[in-house]
Amino acid sequence: MAVIFSHCLRSPLSSFSSSLLTASVQSSRLSRPRSISVSVSASTTPFRMELDNNEGRGNFIEFPYVSSPHKKLMVDLVSMVEIRLGSQLLPSTLPPDAQYYQNHSDTSHASLHIRSGHPSSPIDFILGSWIHSQLPNGGALNITSLSTYLKSSTDSPNLLMEFISSSPTSLVLILDILPRKDLALHPDYLKKFYEDTKLEAQRQVLEKVPEVKPYFSPSLYIRASVSPTVIAARIECEAVERMEEIIKDHVGVVAKQVLQTWLDTCAVVDNGEEVDESEKEYLQKRDMMVRSKSIEIDLTSSLPRLFEPETADRMIATIQKYFSASS
Repeated sequence: MAVIFSHCLRSPLSSFSSSLLTASVQSSRLSRPRSISVSVSASTTPFRMELDNNEGRGNFIEFPYVSSPHKKLMVDLVSMVEIRLGSQLLPSTLPPDAQYYQNHSDTSHASLHIRSGHPSSPIDFILGSWIHSQLPNGGALNITSLSTYLKSSTDSPNLLMEFISSSPTSLVLILDILPRKDLALHPDYLKKFYEDTKLEAQRQVLEKVPEVKPYFSPSLYIRASVSPTVIAARIECEAVERMEEIIKDHVGVVAKQVLQTWLDTCAVVDNGEEVDESEKEYLQKRDMMVRSKSIEIDLTSSLPRLFEPETADRMIATIQKYFSASS
């Protein structure tokens, strides 16, 4: 689910590959010693109707434990993905106990949303999640994530968006389109997806906000897996109102632009590049290694800290099923 979860309790799949979860948990540990100028408001009504008609999906799209600006941002991001890619996605087949789950003590709650792509689509699946867990110090960890994974029929990057909050005035975020090739060996790939798309400018825009500081994952594997234009930041504010302002006026604008860039550049049926059989085999092997490592680093070390072993095992198995079915 994500890339931060493991080191902060570390994050749920968000991630990175398993990332939404892994990145979330990682961020939580950090805070206590321990994831386009585009408007989607016009599409809110039809999108909401679609959600209401999809049993269990409402749990995911509610994002019940985060601030209003944070919730609106996540709803907008999910809307952008599903409105743009809706015709390429199959309905969710997750069972109700995977769409929403909690621990016996009622201190941790989570929701998972996965939709696979049609056979003819370059989309393997999209994965969204949120996790809420009460912390021993009286605070709460909230992680929201959105990730997309592509098939080996294309070499375009995947998408990772992870937001981890351990208090109303603290936020860690990771926004990236994750490379699926060695950038040093493929300079044309670097130019097409990272230079020509001006992603570096988005990171620089966010860093102009005084409260925004660079964030460095404690996992060297994660640092080696993200792109050179990754937006990894930690935001600490004195007041809740200031954090909400930053999310609304800065984080949201940059996150939407990163997502729009991915939608326009990567999530296309024909991106002009043909992937031959040898390259397809390489991409499948690389994707499987990254996904397997993500589960190992993030989920297996993080979920059992929040949920009972049987619940954690069930959710890891559910996610692993999608990560293992690389095509």
